[in-house]
Amino acid sequence: MKHDQHYWQKRYEEHTTSWDLGHASSPLKSIIDKSDHKEAPILIPGAGNAYEALYLIKKGFNNVTVLDIAIQPLLQLKEKITNATGIHIIHEDFFEHQGSYDLIIEQTFFCALEPRFRESYINKCHELLNTNGCIEGVLFDFKTTSNEPPYTATKKEYINLFQKKFNIIKLDRCLISEDTRQGKELIIKMKKND
Repeated sequence: MKHDQHYWQKRYEEHTTSWDLGHASSPLKSIIDKSDHKEAPILIPGAGNAYEALYLIKKGFNNVTVLDIAIQPLLQLKEKITNATGIHIIHEDFFEHQGSYDLIIEQTFFCALEPRFRESYINKCHELLNTNGCIEGVLFDFKTTSNEPPYTATKKEYINLFQKKFNIIKLDRCLISEDTRQGKELIIKMKKND
């Protein structure tokens, strides 16, 4: 199956978005709460309804870029942030995006990509990150045989994929996952290699 712009747009239009928690997840809030560089350029790829972006703005971050291939959630986000500054909303394919960021926030985007795009994702993150830039967030770690997202992987697979371009600072079982994701997530921090 081709998971293209039409596919994702249809998922939002039909409200078949089981990954959508309706709020920023506990692990992402924890990562954001520990960051104090409010001016850091931050990218949230495959952001969907971008609850993490809203949380970042609430916490005083002022250089947040939200990116998604589906227009529907971005239009809804625009309605929520009519008076907000410091947030940029871009309707674009992640692999076509150009920019420079200190942080890429990962939550359910990697697992939405077909496995054949995994190395492309890692290469693109490396390209978009500034020196010492990081990917932080969560990755799914559970077995599934579905032909639909989420496409999961194991900790060992993640190490093999990321270590070529990133120093793996953290890749541990997430202990503060949402109830429906308990035992299914790894919390990550990957620092760009030079």
